[in-house]
Amino acid sequence: MNTFNSRSNLFKQTLVALAAGFVIFSAIVIMWTLGYQLAFAGRIFPGVSVAGVDLSGLAPDDAALKLSQTLSYPITGKVLFRDADKIWLASPVELGMVFDPSASAFAAYDFGRKGGLFAALSGQVSARGLGADVAPVVIFDQRVAYAYLQNIGGQVNQSVVEASLGVEGTNVVSQPGQLGRALNLDATLIYLGGQLQSFRDGEVPLVIQETSPKLLDVSSQAEAARRILSQPLTIAVPNFRAGDPGPWTFDVPVIANMLAVNTVENGGVTEMQVGLDSNKLRESLNDLKVLVDQNPANARFVFNDETGLIEPIQPSAIGRAMDVEASIKAINEALLRGEHTVALSVAEQAPAVVDTATGAELGVTQLIAEQTTYFYGSSEARIQNIVAGAVPYHGLLVAPGETFSMGNELGDVSLENGFAEALIIYGGRTIKGVGGGVCQVSTTLFRTVFFAGFPVVERYSHAYRVSYYEMDASGSVDSNFAGLDATVYFPLVDFKFQNDTPYWLLMETYVNVSARTITWKIYSTPDGRSVTWETTGPSNVAPPPPPLFEENPELKINQIKQVDYAAQGADVTITRTVWRGGQAYYTDQFITHYEPWQAVCQYGPGTEDPERAARKSKPPLCQSSR
Repeated sequence: MNTFNSRSNLFKQTLVALAAGFVIFSAIVIMWTLGYQLAFAGRIFPGVSVAGVDLSGLAPDDAALKLSQTLSYPITGKVLFRDADKIWLASPVELGMVFDPSASAFAAYDFGRKGGLFAALSGQVSARGLGADVAPVVIFDQRVAYAYLQNIGGQVNQSVVEASLGVEGTNVVSQPGQLGRALNLDATLIYLGGQLQSFRDGEVPLVIQETSPKLLDVSSQAEAARRILSQPLTIAVPNFRAGDPGPWTFDVPVIANMLAVNTVENGGVTEMQVGLDSNKLRESLNDLKVLVDQNPANARFVFNDETGLIEPIQPSAIGRAMDVEASIKAINEALLRGEHTVALSVAEQAPAVVDTATGAELGVTQLIAEQTTYFYGSSEARIQNIVAGAVPYHGLLVAPGETFSMGNELGDVSLENGFAEALIIYGGRTIKGVGGGVCQVSTTLFRTVFFAGFPVVERYSHAYRVSYYEMDASGSVDSNFAGLDATVYFPLVDFKFQNDTPYWLLMETYVNVSARTITWKIYSTPDGRSVTWETTGPSNVAPPPPPLFEENPELKINQIKQVDYAAQGADVTITRTVWRGGQAYYTDQFITHYEPWQAVCQYGPGTEDPERAARKSKPPLCQSSR
């Protein structure tokens, strides 16, 4: 118990001693501070300076005078700005700095007198022992500095320039890109303010922001363009064979006109691509596609009646189809590799029947149909057209199930293809036109198909009855043949039939000019079909209209010329029954309407009573049907 009381008394005595010590220390601090304050009343404490100028013990007014006499930095100071080899040097005053010596002196006077007792004491002690440099008070007019920096910016700033590439004539012209540069005025002002506050000469960094162009360097693309234009471009059909179209050569100026420079985005990166313009190249290739493309052509044959074998008369041909888009890509890729001879992208298709095919393989084993028509009295031009019109079908094969179009095989009926001008029916008149007489060929095919028993898909009759198509072997008109004609004026009018057998059909055409006959033969494998038919013959016969007489300024006075011939109108219905295995396979009808046709005579200007002159001519004109 006594021990506890002893310790308690000791603790109390210690606390009392500490309190007394703190009171004594505080009293000493207060006395020191008051004494120090009194000693330097109205004067700056020792060790205090402004911008390195010692103001110890000076009154504020004296300190202000000393500062104004000592610190000439605002006028004599040098602030440097630099951009590469360009330098700008300015005094702080030019940059908007104004020094306030009075405010700076009072700032020095306040040092050690603010912040409470201990803060003031700490400042006084620190200044006396280590020194204290108070920042000068300056006024920084940023508007002046901003204007000065704007002037620098006008000399530093430059717009971003994208690299360019183009073609002038056949020359490639390129320009590199340029970095964009812009002086950041606000950021530079911060550095400038710090430098001015230091009251020392120095360099202020110019804060310049650079902007890169999307395209800075196009030298590689320019070199690629020059390679493209280094020589002509030659394009050709792949696996070129004799008789193929081409090759075609594009001269350098033509290529230069097609050259395109495109800017594209690739994964967020801007790239420049050079090559031939797809649209211009496509236009040229589409023109060539007409020449390159060809359908696969089967071999052509004739049937040897003695041996029972087929013999090739024309080789087969591989079909081709140009892929224009793939060709555009191939050409541009080749040019970028420095290649100037490029194969077009062409897909080939083998023909269904090659030269080595046999009749047994095709089912062509014997003659199954043959028809002959007659063209007595035809003009030389009409005969020429019959010969030219029969050629495309000689040796031609028709596939099983195929619907055969006569117009598709006939081709262009033109003077260049061996046809001549002869009489045709057009616009309600019989006039001269290229190909007159080709319908003798279509009529012969129609009759062959008709009596062979093949389905007729499309057939058109003539507008009026034409004697050529009703002639028999003696040259007489047999009305039983009325309604068995067919006309072709492709692509408006066509004749089509279907090979509804599992065998190929081989067609042969023979024109005997001296005998005035055309014969159409079809070879295949007979499937037991036969044909019976009935005809109404011409019914509802209508007389032709009265002759028409019209003036022709190209004729002489009293000259009469008949340009169209009268024909009776009529209706004919033909019923065909195709038999197989003793049963009717199918029945179809061919209904034909012939218009009554008007004779037309022309006469020269000044001719009196042309009708009477026509009757007296030898032979009489515009009197009877042709």
